[in-house]
Amino acid sequence: MTMKKVLAMLLLLAPLYYSAPTFAQNSQQSKMAECNRQAGSKKGDERKAFMKECLSAKKPMSQQEKMKACNKEATGKKGDERKAFMKECLSGKH
Repeated sequence: MTMKKVLAMLLLLAPLYYSAPTFAQNSQQSKMAECNRQAGSKKGDERKAFMKECLSAKKPMSQQEKMKACNKEATGKKGDERKAFMKECLSGKH
C-alpha cells in the first residue's frame, strides 16, 4: 500500500473510532432517562431500589445477537446436527 492509501483509509475510519464511546454514552443516557420516567413519583429507598433494578436490567438479545451467539456455540457441528441445534437455539429453547 502506498502512504496515500494508508492515510486515506485512516481518515475514513477515524470517525468510526471516535463515535463508539458516544454511542455507548447515549445508550446509557437513554436508559437513565427511561428509568427516571418509569420511576415516576417514587422517593427515597423505594426510588433507589427501583433505579438500581431498572438500570441493571439487561435488554433482550436482538435477532442478530442471538444468531452470533448461536453460531459461536454451534462450532464443530455439521449438517443436520447443526441445523437442528441452530433451530432450537434461535427459538430460545436452548
